[in-house]
Amino acid sequence: MWFLFALLSAVFAALTSILAKIGIEGVNSNLATAVRTVVVLLMAWGMVFLTDAQGGIANISRKSWIFLILSGLATGASWLCYYKALQMGEASKVVPVDKLSVVITLVLAFVCLHEKVTVKSVAGCILIGAGTLLMVL
Repeated sequence: MWFLFALLSAVFAALTSILAKIGIEGVNSNLATAVRTVVVLLMAWGMVFLTDAQGGIANISRKSWIFLILSGLATGASWLCYYKALQMGEASKVVPVDKLSVVITLVLAFVCLHEKVTVKSVAGCILIGAGTLLMVL
């Protein structure tokens, strides 16, 4: 089931890029990011209330709060940079560079989370990196 959600995430991320590139025309990239963020905020809280998960707020540990806040800050920084890059560049070049996050995530997962390094994951990282370079050159 995780694969289906990951695949749907990729489809929605692709739609996000195309819709954003069209919508950002003539709009300050920071303002566009703020508008997008409000929509995401409303959607996320809507799902919390729809699934009756709001009671779990009191059970979030201090450690989880810290890391969720840091993750939110990283997401915000990513979105601000992404929208600025998308406004300045072609979507067909910006998106592949943005997807280098896959390579960076794998490296961080190996270093910080001590996940298993495999020949397959290293080969995938190299291919993704090479593919990105090929697409943007």
